[in-house]
Amino acid sequence: MTARVSLFFHRFRRLALAATMLALPTVQARAASTAFLDQIDGKQALDWVKQHDQKTLDTLRADPRFPEFQRDALRILQSQDRIPMPMQWHGAIYNFWRDAKHVRGILRRTDAASYRSATPHWVTVLDVDALAAQEHRNWFLGGIECREPDETRCMIALSEGGEDAQTLREFDLLKRHFVPGGFELPHAKQSVAWLNADTLLVSRPWEPGELTHSSYPYVVKAWHRGTKPEAAVELFRGSKQDMTVNPLVLFDRDHHVLPLIAQAPTFFTKRFFRLVGNKTLALDLPAKSDIVGLVHGLAIVRLTEAWRDFPAGSVISIQPEQTNLDPKPVVTPKARQMIQDVAVSGNRLLIALYDNVRGQAWSYGLDKQGVWQGVRLKLPEDVSVGIASSDLQSETAYFEVSGFLTPTELWQGEGQSVPLRIKTTPPRFDAHDLMVEQHEARSTDGTMVPYFVVRRRDLKMDGKNPTLLYAYGGFEVSMTPSYSGALGKLWLERGGTYVLANIRGGGEFGPDWHEAGRKTHRQRVFDDFASVARDLTTRKLTSPDLLAIKGGSNGGLLMGVEFTQHPELWRGVIIQVPLLDMLNFENMSAGASWVDEYGSVGVPEERDFLAKISPLQNLKAGMRYPTPFLTTTTRDDRVGPVHARRFAARMDELHLPYFYYEQVEGGHSAGANQAEVAQEEALEYVYLWKTLMPS
Repeated sequence: MTARVSLFFHRFRRLALAATMLALPTVQARAASTAFLDQIDGKQALDWVKQHDQKTLDTLRADPRFPEFQRDALRILQSQDRIPMPMQWHGAIYNFWRDAKHVRGILRRTDAASYRSATPHWVTVLDVDALAAQEHRNWFLGGIECREPDETRCMIALSEGGEDAQTLREFDLLKRHFVPGGFELPHAKQSVAWLNADTLLVSRPWEPGELTHSSYPYVVKAWHRGTKPEAAVELFRGSKQDMTVNPLVLFDRDHHVLPLIAQAPTFFTKRFFRLVGNKTLALDLPAKSDIVGLVHGLAIVRLTEAWRDFPAGSVISIQPEQTNLDPKPVVTPKARQMIQDVAVSGNRLLIALYDNVRGQAWSYGLDKQGVWQGVRLKLPEDVSVGIASSDLQSETAYFEVSGFLTPTELWQGEGQSVPLRIKTTPPRFDAHDLMVEQHEARSTDGTMVPYFVVRRRDLKMDGKNPTLLYAYGGFEVSMTPSYSGALGKLWLERGGTYVLANIRGGGEFGPDWHEAGRKTHRQRVFDDFASVARDLTTRKLTSPDLLAIKGGSNGGLLMGVEFTQHPELWRGVIIQVPLLDMLNFENMSAGASWVDEYGSVGVPEERDFLAKISPLQNLKAGMRYPTPFLTTTTRDDRVGPVHARRFAARMDELHLPYFYYEQVEGGHSAGANQAEVAQEEALEYVYLWKTLMPS
């Protein structure tokens, strides 16, 4: 049964056979009439995109606020007083920088002392704009993988227009050029890890078709310098049923090396194999765990399920060469806590921990008895704290601190000493009369769901306040307070209220918070979000006519579901790079990789649930929906633009109004350069103000 016929069968299975047979040609005709939209780069599809883009641009750019919004958004994005976030390699500080002169960006470096100054002396290492012009390619920097321990040779990932598939080339950081005759791999979805100076572990489609159903590689080989890729030695072969298989090589300051193969059968499960020569030995770890670093030869493991005596959410260390692994606790989160990030810093571990969605940073080391001891680092409270950069060869680390009203700061730490603030972003908007508060809403099943409100101090609780509600709710991704210049300048400063909901499906309170909203439990996620909206109305913070909602990717699915399930609760809906066709998502772009999050149409119970919540299939004639704003990108090879296209086409069939904007570039992000990002931000905020405050 094809996906299309399967979709038809489920939607109409309760009708009599005769009625079904009469309906079938209509459904097939409709599917055929818009099938051209599935051809992502097809001429007819791109003509359709251009037409719909232009209609949206003509309307929203005509608003007198648009030029100012775009100018302000671009000025914030390209401001020269932004913090140049550090990457530490071979004792130097590197930074990737984009501005008006460097649209695609430059990789540059300075020394540590200069970096701490107000005006660091930067040396350009790689100019991506110049490279793209020289090679007549649409290059964007996709990532950098530097070899340990010298950190002077790196594999540079270049993508066309920002897509996930990349070309890999060996680059010399010190000489500032690509290595003549060095390692180079053509365009593909692939990953590499340096085993040593002359050997790469590579996962890629070595032969045509060697990709999983999720569109990722599953064959890992060792490729030696001076040989052709076809001479690479196979080390591990997964299967098409896996999500992906990737190499991982960990080093520590004591010169221990731990080469691994990570086989991911699903998005949330892994099997780790230690590489010994050309053989692999399985590590007896739970399926829901991840190896994140190496210290004193001990592998650091994050657990997302309970294992032995360790609860889910714990960080532990193991002896990878011992049969029983000899696990030891590093940190075990308490109730309402979660581990956001773990990084190795010299011979210490850095832990970014959140307590009731408020950030902390801890530094852990081994005492003489081999027990991990932690010290909380003195950083600002009631804000988000992230590990911006750590260094294997030293204990120097940088921490990023920000809040809704706290411009981003950079703090430098050494081991367990008190960090020092070394850089601060100037305010991008006037926040003197704004405040942040945290509330909880009771969801449908009684669960208390926290949310943040950013509002004016003198706000009247009369239900007349334009409000934007944002959430994500999936993949154990946590939504924490952060500083957004565009949000502040284009929304808060003009009287808008912002709400961030920490609904289930995310990781704000550890793995169980995510697990509660996975697969057929996902209605809890949608109920949580709707409950927050109702709570806002009950508190008279806003009302349905003045409430808009926004989310992207998995959050775009959330928006699509809320749009179809509760059109009465909001007036505006921004649906970014979304999943919307949940009866066919497994066969679209990298959709098969998310079966462990959403479920599969191949499982009857899960298919029934997906049919019940899928936004595309639940659009109904005669319903009164708000006018949504759908955004996507042509070059998105992760979710893909077809979801948004099909949804827009279905709304056309139902004669429903909407705005649609598809950027050509940008991958799974909104725009490949700052000008494109600024335009989309301006369009969205114009849409919000026009929709909520039309007069």
